[in-house]
Amino acid sequence: MAILEEALSQLQCRFAVLLPHLNERQRRLAVAVEARLLGHGGVRTAARMAGMSETTVRRGVGELEASVERLPDGRVRALGGGRKSIEETDPTVVTTLLRMVEPDELGDPESPLRWTTKSLRHLAAELARLGHSASAPTVGRLLKSAGFSLQANVKTLEGAQHPDRDAQFHYINDQAKDHQASGEPVISVDTKKREQLGRLPMAGREWRPKGQPVEVEDHHFFFTGPDVQQAIPYGIYDIARNTGWINVGVDHDTAVFAVESIRRWWKARGSLDYPNATRLLITADAGGSNSHRYRVWKSELAALAAETGLAITVCHFPPGTSKWNKIEHRLFSHITLNWRGRPLTSHEVVVKTIAATRTTGGLRVEAALDTGDYPIGVSISKQRFDALPLKRHATRGTWNYTLHPQPVSCSSDVVAVGEQDGPADRRRAMLARLADLRLTGLTSTELDQLSAAVAQAQAARAQQRYSEQRGGRARRATGKLRGGKPLFDDADRLLLTLIYQRQVCSMNVLADLLEVTNTCIGDLVKETRDVLEDHGHNPGAASVRFAAADDLLTFLDEGIHPARTAIIEALSNPALTGISRDELNDLTERLASRQAAHAERLTHQRRGGPRRPGARSGVFPQKISNSERILLTVLYLRKLCTLDVLADALGDVSRSAVAGVIRETRPLLERDDCLPSPASTRYRTAAELLASTASSPNPAETDTPTS
Repeated sequence: MAILEEALSQLQCRFAVLLPHLNERQRRLAVAVEARLLGHGGVRTAARMAGMSETTVRRGVGELEASVERLPDGRVRALGGGRKSIEETDPTVVTTLLRMVEPDELGDPESPLRWTTKSLRHLAAELARLGHSASAPTVGRLLKSAGFSLQANVKTLEGAQHPDRDAQFHYINDQAKDHQASGEPVISVDTKKREQLGRLPMAGREWRPKGQPVEVEDHHFFFTGPDVQQAIPYGIYDIARNTGWINVGVDHDTAVFAVESIRRWWKARGSLDYPNATRLLITADAGGSNSHRYRVWKSELAALAAETGLAITVCHFPPGTSKWNKIEHRLFSHITLNWRGRPLTSHEVVVKTIAATRTTGGLRVEAALDTGDYPIGVSISKQRFDALPLKRHATRGTWNYTLHPQPVSCSSDVVAVGEQDGPADRRRAMLARLADLRLTGLTSTELDQLSAAVAQAQAARAQQRYSEQRGGRARRATGKLRGGKPLFDDADRLLLTLIYQRQVCSMNVLADLLEVTNTCIGDLVKETRDVLEDHGHNPGAASVRFAAADDLLTFLDEGIHPARTAIIEALSNPALTGISRDELNDLTERLASRQAAHAERLTHQRRGGPRRPGARSGVFPQKISNSERILLTVLYLRKLCTLDVLADALGDVSRSAVAGVIRETRPLLERDDCLPSPASTRYRTAAELLASTASSPNPAETDTPTS
């Protein structure tokens, strides 16, 4: 019997409304019921109306006729139904997968994925290459079932640990508890990462209108060079009050800047929060601008202690444990979160963003801009450091020490700290003293004229140095955007180079006098020496040389020559040399160029080639000057004494040094045909040699040199 079109239309409407709300088994059974009611040809008709396979409908009809038991709630298929898992069809796939994921632990160092990203797609592709068919989601399911998960690196390895690491942590904790129990301030200090200013990308994201991200530069090299603005946040975190204070510097992160930041915190917050404080505990890292090795750090803290009347105790964390410092995760981390995704375009943005940092735990932060100059290269002499009111603790005194507000007892000629003139004023006064005719070989007028003559060349040399630092020409107009200025101006650089080239003293002596590092002196000598050579100025050699700073100051104040000068004067007596002093000076000047060429040739042989570009190329004063070399060679060739006697007479050189001097200088005398004749007297001790000059009022007539 044919099925009416109206019945088919009603059947199609029922299927369209009902079937979308049924699961797989329920749809199959519902269509099978309708097929049975339609009679002959009902399976084909019902399948067509429902959009299902006839095989599926016949299966449903068979389930109805067989009276299959009702499945438990929540199940669509009978137990054992559906496609088998890959673990059942391919038992080795899990072992293969784990071998690729962890080749080090499971013994497969040749795994093809050892040096690639082990993403799910890469793992699935490699499994397919090895004959295991698995999709990326299946790989993810297998890894999770094996106990794997996506994990980032964890910073737990700290390298070699100091043996006193744990004990130092306990000591810092005891010191903090003691100060806090007495109501004294305890602060944690450190420098946050230096930030360059400009439209540079910042890590993180923040809410913006859709499709309107903040536009920034795609490369950082547009913001490189000595004139690029920067922000150096130095933080002070008050542990008890949960407050932060950030001093944003613009010059250099030096020890002077670190202590100045603490000083500004004390004036702005510390003195108000702790009006009755008598002590201050500072916890800091072992390195950086507040390193326990820096003399300047301790010297500036001593000045701060004398200024505030506080006994300042410093406890340093062991090396490699900077993350234990409270300021790292109590203050700096919140500042980083607060400016995420926000370009730091100006110092105002940096200061206001830091000051706006707040947490639900009650953290409040203040910030201030510090436009002061903090040049690098500042140092402090050992004599001044020894006079500091510093007391090392009995427990690890290198890391734990206290600076008292009252200077310790010291000699009358050494001022400890708290003097009226600061390091810059002391440096300026010392430069004025070093501009002495006896040291520079020039009067003040001549020195000013030379300074004016080479000023333009010095500026060009400085611009060349900046270009080398940048790796090319300037990308913007030059200018001191940071506001910083060097320790020494061009005139000072010229003065120090003249003193050094005239071999008045060593770099260490100049550094000690000016409270800077010897590297600072070496760099300025290297730059200014080339300018003097291009100008054609020959500074010559000074008549006096100083091995210590005290000797040079004594000479400037009292005119007392160093002992070495008197010894050379005595050894230059015609009674010993056999020639007059004028003839000895003429011989020294005549051989000066040959000595310089010979010294350069020896240096060339030692380094195996020409001087490399960028080398310091300075003039390094030798223990025995060129004039002294000729004098010692003349005395030895006259057979007045042995090498040991000459070494004892000079006092600060060895026998081998004297032997090397004579071995190098003798060929120069032979080439000039200036070998002296032997003397008639031989001295066995240095005392006899020096005493002989006092008993010879007319020594020039005792011996006649061989010409």
